[in-house]
This record gives sequence, structure tokens and C-alpha cells, in this order.
Amino acid sequence: MAFTAGPVSPPHNPNNDVLLNQPPDDTVQSLAFSPQALAPKSFLVSASWDNQVRCWEVQSNGQSNPVGMTKHQGPVLDVSWASDGQSIFSAGADKIAQMWQISANKTTTVAAHDAPIRHIFYCKDMGNGSPCLVTGSWDKTIKYWDIRSPTGTPMGSVPLSDKVYCMDARAPLLVVGTADRKLRVYDIRKPAVVFHEKLAQLKYQLRCLATFPDQSGYAVGSIEGRVSIDHVHEKDRKNLDFAFKCHRDPDNNVIYPVNSISFHEQHGTFATAGGDGGFNFWDKDNKHRLKQFQRMNQPITATAFSTDGNIFAYAVGYDWSKGAAHHNPGTDRKYILLHSVQLAEVKGKRNSNKLGVGGNRR
Repeated sequence: MAFTAGPVSPPHNPNNDVLLNQPPDDTVQSLAFSPQALAPKSFLVSASWDNQVRCWEVQSNGQSNPVGMTKHQGPVLDVSWASDGQSIFSAGADKIAQMWQISANKTTTVAAHDAPIRHIFYCKDMGNGSPCLVTGSWDKTIKYWDIRSPTGTPMGSVPLSDKVYCMDARAPLLVVGTADRKLRVYDIRKPAVVFHEKLAQLKYQLRCLATFPDQSGYAVGSIEGRVSIDHVHEKDRKNLDFAFKCHRDPDNNVIYPVNSISFHEQHGTFATAGGDGGFNFWDKDNKHRLKQFQRMNQPITATAFSTDGNIFAYAVGYDWSKGAAHHNPGTDRKYILLHSVQLAEVKGKRNSNKLGVGGNRR
């Protein structure tokens, strides 16, 4: 299925990255690469506010081709891959989750909530050999679903204190951030039991969250242009938890939201992207910024590293952080760029003890 062709004029691209072919028509809320990189190609999927889920084949050189798309009845807020790379799960404002089997181009409803579903994750094993789908919603619940026999009834439902604003799962670790700035850590093998709960280090609304590849902790971003590094176990929290400022313009005293955090699977370093149109690569262990890239002239709304870590995808478009009054359909462009990741940009450095300019402690 071919996508609708986008604008002909080239978009702003100060880092000279590769433009993804035929991007969505509205703001991209989520990006995810296929879990199994099939060299020399992989697959990238997006969730966007035009109600579409789109998939591309991406070559190792960044060249891309549309594979197909499926549709929701409202904006799509999140996407996740099955571990075998054969199915894509999506969820959004229409309060349902869908499974898209790409080879058959078949879409099935697999989950539902009483309010928009903000996040969705596929977990290969809940500890008993069974896969499950985990959804987090604005109806103040987390729900677990058996996709092998979808009946419309969840296997389990966990009540929360407020709406789900950010969430990440790296089985067996599940971390949820809610509208009241509470962070809850779960072991999905015991889904109804809170392993740890605390109030976020960040003082304002939580925006995004990503777990460490080694499952020892997670990073949280907020609307205040700050990121916190938090650890799961008490022995680590006392000495290793910290927060730092980023995505700010100190010269003009402007603060931008942190819209996305993505971890590099091989090196454990991470990327942040924000409303300032900038993205940075960070080494959390040495509290050091590895690379600062040139800013786009619009916000970056979503990011993802490929499974092999060689490509970093980032979506550009209006993030609505300044409300509808600042949205200009005539000039706002929506597109996705693919950055070829260099080892020096993501490999942690030794003997570093600073976060660098724009990345100051607290």
C-alpha cells in the first residue's frame, strides 16, 4: 500500500541526515524499530496524530521504502513490536489497541480501556512462558492482555492514582509515571504488586520515560527541560540517582519540554530530544554529554535507536506544548530523519564527571 506523497521542498535538516520517504501527515507521537534487524535492513513504525500507523523498510544506508499502513479512529499515541517482528501493536485516543499482522495486512482489536490508551508494550514472557500485552491508560489503570485468545477481557487490571503519562516495559521490569508525578516500578511476573513507589525528582509534569537496557533503572523527562536518572534498587538510589537540566535556552530564559528519551541497547547511553528542536546523546554513568547536535527549527516529538544501534530516527513537527495558538499549518512540517550513528557519539567515555554545557546538575 503506497503512502500519500509529502511536500516536494526539502525540510530543515542542519545535521544532513537522511529523510524518511513519505512521512505521516501529522505529528508523530511514537517511533519503534523492529526488534530483529535483518541486515542490511530493518523496519520502522510510527504512530501519529493523523490516526495512522505506518511502516517502512529501512536499509543500512538510511534509504527507506513504505511497506504499508493501518488506521485507528483517533490519534495514535504509541506503537510496539512483537518479539518476532511479525506483528505491530498500536493504541491511542480511540481507547482501543490493535494488532497489525503485516504479512497478511490484517488488523485485530486486542484491548480496550475506558479512556485513551497512552502506552502499549508487548512482553514475550510474563515468567510462566506466556506472552502478554501491557497497556497504560488515562482511565488510571494498567491492564494485561492475552493476545493468543483475545476476548475483550483483560487477564488483570491494576488501579493507579492518576492518568498514565509515561511508561516503559523491559520485561520483567515495568515503570509507570502518572499525572500526579508518582513513579511506580513493577515486576510483571507479579503484576499487581508495586515493587517500589516514589514521587518523581522532577517538580513538574512528567513527559517521557525509558528504562535502562540492563533494567537497573530508568530515565524520566518533564516539561521543565530536566531529566532524572532513577534506580530500581534502594542500594543504588541513594548514591546514583540525580537530575540535570537540558533542552533550555539560558540566553533567552526559555525552557522546553523533553519529549523523548531513547537508550542505545549496546552501550547503555541515551538520547534526549525536546521542544527546542535539539537532540543530544548522553553517558549517564559518567554524567557526561557525548554529542550535541544542531537544532531543528521545529520540536522533535519522538525518537528511536535501531536494534543494532546503527540508526537513530527522530520525528520533527509541532509538539503542541505551546497550545493551538502557536500551531501554523502553513509552515509546520512533519517529517522523520535517520541519523547514521557513529561509535564516538554513543560509546561512554571514562574519567568524565561533568554533564557539560546545557547539562548542569540540578
